[in-house]
Amino acid sequence: MLTRILHVSDLHVGAPKAATAEWALAPLVDRFEPELVIASGDLSHRGTALQHESAAQLLRGLGPPLLAVPGNHDIPYTFPARFTRTYAEFERHWETTEPVYRSDRILAVGLNSVRPWRNQSGRVRDQQLARAAQVLHTSEGTQLRIVVLHHHLLGAPWRSRKKPVAKRNHVLAALVDAGAELIVAGHIHQSTIAERREFEIATGGEHGVTVSVAPGLGQPRPHRRGEARGLHVYEFDATHLRIHTYTWRDGGWALTAERTFARGREPLSLY
Repeated sequence: MLTRILHVSDLHVGAPKAATAEWALAPLVDRFEPELVIASGDLSHRGTALQHESAAQLLRGLGPPLLAVPGNHDIPYTFPARFTRTYAEFERHWETTEPVYRSDRILAVGLNSVRPWRNQSGRVRDQQLARAAQVLHTSEGTQLRIVVLHHHLLGAPWRSRKKPVAKRNHVLAALVDAGAELIVAGHIHQSTIAERREFEIATGGEHGVTVSVAPGLGQPRPHRRGEARGLHVYEFDATHLRIHTYTWRDGGWALTAERTFARGREPLSLY
């Protein structure tokens, strides 16, 4: 039986000159009927109360359960609130910056990679990684084990000044060792996807781990080349994970790419 997840990121609700495609999410939800919607940060543009309210209404109006983590734009832009009320507005709508979603088919855990003293780059502490591992170790059956954070773990395919999460190799290794099968993020407004055996030497017996960065849905800098507008749809069963990349063009959604990855310890095929 196929299960689907809709992954959106970087909505930047409230950006002054951004064109909007957010209203077009509802048709995709109706078409794919995802069990879960993942929102991997930068839901708002400047972290204001009104922007958070609008973003929450938009996402909750879609219908399916939601798992949302904050991005660097989801904290106050001005001082001293940036340090004294860092996550107050986000938590007012989402209760926690590190949520967990659990069902018969999905086990997903959120990590807060935002740090108020870092403008663009993020960080994940060892205590957070240990907590994520504890959650992932409770998985049962064929649940897809997912980790969600805002800051990317893969380099941008197009040139970008945005740095990946600090100590990226350490974070990625910890999540792989914890049993994550799908690690998703945003931040760079560019789609990029890779499976661990594409960048890590495989000796046989490693379980598959796919790292996925979704393109941004919002476009706060509409004339910047190298920043796509789109989202990912994940589709999986007990043996395979498929990732569909949709981009926004000409007032509608275009299926731009499809990728298939093997779940478990065996590759798609052997020759």
